[in-house]
Amino acid sequence: MPKKSTKFDFEKALKELEQLVEKMEGGELTLEDSMHHFERGIALTRACQKALVEAEQKVQILLQKEGKADMAPFTPEDNND
Repeated sequence: MPKKSTKFDFEKALKELEQLVEKMEGGELTLEDSMHHFERGIALTRACQKALVEAEQKVQILLQKEGKADMAPFTPEDNND
């Protein structure tokens, strides 16, 4: 069985988040659907925030190298909230 890609797609998550907000702002969802969308939105927001923090950490690692071509391996910390 082939492995599924676990790479996070920031742009796709952000687009989905924008779509959820549009639907919720439309005011035509049931309370149950609104809560479901809200929960999904929170999960997407957290995932996007984590991706941004990891990107910032990677940039810091690269900047600390003072322009050297060698790159340090990057392992993100597992932040389970």
